[in-house]
Amino acid sequence: MDLGISGKVALVTAGSRGLGRASAEALAADGARIVVSARHEDSLREAEQAIAALGTEVLAIAADITDPATPDRLVADAVQRFGRLDIVVANAGGPPPGSALDVDDDAIRAAVEANLLSSVRLVRAALPHMRAQNWGRLCCISSYSVVQPIPGLALSNAARSGLRAWAKTAAADLAAQDSGITLNLVCPGPHATDRMRELGGTGPMGDPADFGRVVAFVCSTHAGFVNGATIVVDGGATLAL
Repeated sequence: MDLGISGKVALVTAGSRGLGRASAEALAADGARIVVSARHEDSLREAEQAIAALGTEVLAIAADITDPATPDRLVADAVQRFGRLDIVVANAGGPPPGSALDVDDDAIRAAVEANLLSSVRLVRAALPHMRAQNWGRLCCISSYSVVQPIPGLALSNAARSGLRAWAKTAAADLAAQDSGITLNLVCPGPHATDRMRELGGTGPMGDPADFGRVVAFVCSTHAGFVNGATIVVDGGATLAL
């Protein structure tokens, strides 16, 4: 299926590894030009080469998405390089495990900064450019914990559930404005990534490439009536429809 995004410009954060990279590669495979950011220079350059090998233009930017100034900078750099911004895939590394009764204030603040505020800031920074062209796709990578909290991941459960509430509210605002812009969450369950290995994950795991293709569809021209949705990609791991 032609997703209708050839030539469009997509910004993907935390895109050097795992689900962020899979999303960037899926968008690139359908012709989108990619701006990819990540903290670590080595993995970022490796991702840059892999994405460029798919036949598209790539701008790789080393940046920490938890820095409040980073979203504005990434958007400005994308527009300066390509003249437009059509798609944003907001992603950030997950917080460390911990019990809900044991996490301290600093840990909660760090989780909210990474897994809620970074996405909010990216959306705010991108919206003026998308409104100017009356088209845009905003996709936040979250977690299936927004449907069913994961034992031992209190920080992730809390911050990501907050993002879901904000995103659904913001998506309704965009729909009311008839803006041509959609905002959705794509929520992975266990996938074969470094994050899952660090958490000691076992059992069936999804292919990150398959997850990336779901993200690419949500960001496509065909998904114009998909807005405010929480799309869970977890192989049936959650216990509710």
